[in-house]
Amino acid sequence: MRDVTLHAFNWRYTDIIDRLDTIREAGYGAVLIPPPLYSDPEGDQWWQRYQPKDYRVLLSHLGGKHDLEQLIATCHGGTPRIQVYADLVVNHMANEARSDRLNFPGADQLARYQNEPTLFAENRLYGDLSQGLFSPEDFNQAGEIDPHEWSDRGAVQFQNLAGLPDLKDSDWVLKQQRAMVAALIDMGFDGFRIDAIKHITERMIDNLGENTSFRDRFWFGEVLTGSEQDEDVFLDPFLRETWMAAYDFPLFQTLRAAFGLGGSLRTLANPQYQDNALPWHRAVTFVVNHDIPHNNGFRAWLLDPQDEHLAYAYILGRDGGVPLVYSDHNESPYPEDCDRWLHAYKRPDLVAMIQFHNAVHGQPMQMLYESDVLLVFRRGAQGIVAINKSGSNQWAEFSTWGLNNPDQYHDLIHPYEMTLAGDRFSLLVPPRTAQMWLAQ
Repeated sequence: MRDVTLHAFNWRYTDIIDRLDTIREAGYGAVLIPPPLYSDPEGDQWWQRYQPKDYRVLLSHLGGKHDLEQLIATCHGGTPRIQVYADLVVNHMANEARSDRLNFPGADQLARYQNEPTLFAENRLYGDLSQGLFSPEDFNQAGEIDPHEWSDRGAVQFQNLAGLPDLKDSDWVLKQQRAMVAALIDMGFDGFRIDAIKHITERMIDNLGENTSFRDRFWFGEVLTGSEQDEDVFLDPFLRETWMAAYDFPLFQTLRAAFGLGGSLRTLANPQYQDNALPWHRAVTFVVNHDIPHNNGFRAWLLDPQDEHLAYAYILGRDGGVPLVYSDHNESPYPEDCDRWLHAYKRPDLVAMIQFHNAVHGQPMQMLYESDVLLVFRRGAQGIVAINKSGSNQWAEFSTWGLNNPDQYHDLIHPYEMTLAGDRFSLLVPPRTAQMWLAQ
């Protein structure tokens, strides 16, 4: 089964189509596209996609409805089939400087619909574009979230996030959200990421997640947490109140600590049992996502580039979760990020890791060796993962029980070959490297 998801961050839909052969050959099973709801077609900034103007139109700087239909058809029509997930923004609408800022899409935009009927008919998702969608009565108007309120669940759910008009969970709003998702499913979308889901009430989440006609899609939410207190306030209630998957921020924070100065890789041996990772069937795992490079408050969470490589080996080598691979077009304004995630989707090391992941998918994981700086585990009888975070050679001696033995193994990341034989085996792992061995 292929389940690794490419986060094609801020990619034009035609760019994804043009690169689909490479994406498929690399082993991805799904693509997460940027939010498709109507945003400024002239706005090339990535954040524009997270400020929707109208649920009823699919049009942005990245393309329109026809491009999306072609993308879905191309992903579904090839072999193997690739799933298409849409990023959904339902917490808020666009923060626009106009007198009727709580009317959406607004008088000027409604006039544009009438003046350009062909364009908007082609990109209409559902509904009557001669009428407005939301009015001031559809928004919470409790002000902005204050810095000292970020751990207050009520404030986070009912106040504005960075000036963005915060939608109520009223019957009308919920009806429009159901209609929008139903229309996207009719188009062929296979799943949805819900942006800023910790800012959304349980009623709004259940409006989508508990809808029986939506349940066969893959749903996951961005419950952004950076501390145990955040997990208690936001993540634990989300897991109790819904069946959806979520970004595995607990595992991400465990990875950061493990690869950090003084951290221990032992914490990655069984993180779920120490409450340091989400349950395997609820987790979308990652080592970087789009918020981290672009937000000053989160940039401290970035891993060292080589540690990021090692962390990818861990999440693509371990059992559990749906791994997400982030690949951008140099949207980060920070010079040190230049080219760091550009074309990451086809980077040879990541392609090798995805190949390993797909080969051992569903096979049990068993620790073979663990220390503060070295971790070695097997996947079933044919796969071995070794990760050395230290600056020196490390040796691991382990039992070969449960592995194909004797057999030839090939390291998919490096051009290494080895013959595994005997009851015990000693493996050399060079400094700051990961190995992913597969029996031939």
